[in-house]
Amino acid sequence: MPTVVALVDDLMFLSRIREAAKASGIEVRAARRLPELLAACRPAPRAVFVDLDRPQLPVEEALAAFKADTDLASVPVVGFVSHVQADRAQAARNAGCTRVLARSAFVRELPALLGPPS
Repeated sequence: MPTVVALVDDLMFLSRIREAAKASGIEVRAARRLPELLAACRPAPRAVFVDLDRPQLPVEEALAAFKADTDLASVPVVGFVSHVQADRAQAARNAGCTRVLARSAFVRELPALLGPPS
C-alpha cells in the first residue's frame, strides 16, 4: 500500500489528511519528532507533509536529514503554513521543502497531492 508521512502534531489536521488518504487508498504514518519521522519513512513514502505552523516540530532538521539520505532525497516534501507566516514559508523553501502552500491551499489540493486512487 502506498504511504505518505505527516510531520504534524495537530490531531484535527492529521485526521483530515488521514480521511483524504483513505479515500485514495493511501496509508498515513504520523510523526512528531525527527527519529519518528525517519523511521516512518522506511520504506520511502510517496510524499511527506509538514505542518510549518508548529515551531516545535523539527522542520529544518528534518529537511537536512532528508537531503543527506540518498534513499529519501527524492521524496517530495510539502509544507503547509498559515498565509501570514511568510518568513516560515521562505525558511522552509530555503531548507529544501519541495512545495510550500498556505493551509487553505493544502487542504484544497490534498487529493491531487495524494494522487489518484490505487
